[in-house]
Amino acid sequence: MTKAEMVKSVARSTGLSGRAAAEAVDATIREITRALKKEKRVSVAGLGTFSVRVRKTRRGRNPRTGEELTIKAGKTVGFRAAPGLKKGL
Repeated sequence: MTKAEMVKSVARSTGLSGRAAAEAVDATIREITRALKKEKRVSVAGLGTFSVRVRKTRRGRNPRTGEELTIKAGKTVGFRAAPGLKKGL
């Protein structure tokens, strides 16, 4: 599902206009992002938990040239699905 499809689905299921549904989806994404930056973890009941994960410096390889290189340490977002979400699949 794309973001546009999600906006249409939210609009249809809530009776909101397309613009209001888009604002609601954008606000949700913005708040999850803000909370991850501040608190490092966001739990949404029935959906799952988003968390900040730290990746260590590691060795990599340039796929074009085969040259080895060092990939810097960094942060990424992880997601663990709630049991109810997994069960629904």
